[in-house]
Amino acid sequence: MTQLQKLRQAILLSVVWPLFLLQTAAVQAEIEPLDSVVAIVDEDVIVRSELNAETAKIVAALQQRGAELPAASVIDRQVLERLILNKLQLARAAKLGISISEDVLAQTIGDIVRKNNLTLSEFRQVLQADGISFNSYRQSIRDQLTIRELLEREVLKQIRVTDEELEAFKARKGNLSGRTDYHLLHILIATPEGASADQLEAARSKAQQLVVELRQGRDFSATALSQSDGQQALDGGDLGWRASGQLPTLFADKVDLMEKGEISDPIHSPSGYHIIKLADYKGGERHIIDQTRVRHILINTNEVTSNDDAKTRLEQLRQRIIGGEDFTNLARAHSDDKASAIKGGELGWVTSGDLVPRFENEMQQLEIGQLSQPFRTDFGWHIIQVMERRKHDGTEEVIKAEAKGAIRKRKFTEESELYLRRLKDEAYIVITLNDG
Repeated sequence: MTQLQKLRQAILLSVVWPLFLLQTAAVQAEIEPLDSVVAIVDEDVIVRSELNAETAKIVAALQQRGAELPAASVIDRQVLERLILNKLQLARAAKLGISISEDVLAQTIGDIVRKNNLTLSEFRQVLQADGISFNSYRQSIRDQLTIRELLEREVLKQIRVTDEELEAFKARKGNLSGRTDYHLLHILIATPEGASADQLEAARSKAQQLVVELRQGRDFSATALSQSDGQQALDGGDLGWRASGQLPTLFADKVDLMEKGEISDPIHSPSGYHIIKLADYKGGERHIIDQTRVRHILINTNEVTSNDDAKTRLEQLRQRIIGGEDFTNLARAHSDDKASAIKGGELGWVTSGDLVPRFENEMQQLEIGQLSQPFRTDFGWHIIQVMERRKHDGTEEVIKAEAKGAIRKRKFTEESELYLRRLKDEAYIVITLNDG
């Protein structure tokens, strides 16, 4: 396939195939007054020339891909079904007041042009060579964007993912971190069957003290040899390599989020208190992110408070903090960010991208404990103080986000199909294709 053929295929696919399972309904040619009607859709109609124009695009795209074409009647029926759904969705979008601005449309087309490494003039020429008018193409893209916005509003934004669904997803998929095998070391502080509260507390206390010492550098294997009641004590507590699916349930959830060399807190079971060390693992990657704990005082500007007034007030508050007054009390009394004011101005641990760029830029330049000068964002004027910084293992959050995304995608597909079926069921549709 030549480069030009690939380009034409890409353009045809951008016209024909869906964004969020969407299809186009653009018409290349003017509809002749004597066109036969092939379908009635509520107060609208689909005519033979419209069906022919859309079918021609589909056939061209299939041929570009080298696909085997079904019978013409089959293609007509499938394309007509697509056009009916488009009519229904566009009508629903219009009823809800959904429209695509010229700026958004121009930006989308510009992205398509740049992706194909063309100028707009060259892009127009390729469209023209394939018999597609630029106005028809623009309307096609507008329709796609309109339907995408409709489905986002009516379907995607209504989808919720529960904790139970996440747990069920994890149970089906197994280890979500992608780790396949683990090398574990183990210490057991055993308790007798029917142990008394005193015996349980003594075992827990001993296990907790061992954890402290092990984290301070005490040799794990030597400690297991001398202190563990486990079957592998003589092997220094070495459980060897085990596949993730073969780990005891008691350990599986713990090691999934542990890092190499990390030692667990005591884990209680009927046999006693377990301590595990993750010596190594295979597969899976950790997501370590930089986080900052920060607090601020915000002064909004309005008809009463000008930019100069807000800045002056914050300069005065800054001097009072430097002079020894408590940041927490001043934030509670003066900050216009009521959500953080009740917490003394604290925004908690934030990650890059959580806050607006100007705020993050100011925050990154501060030393721990340092107060910023007053600065302005779209929210108003701020002074901020960095309280702590840390390297945070965000693997669990990333795993949950990926799982949630997979569930939302599946539910979106299912709910979209139901939504389109409801649109059809509620519509007045008469198909007269055989009469055309």
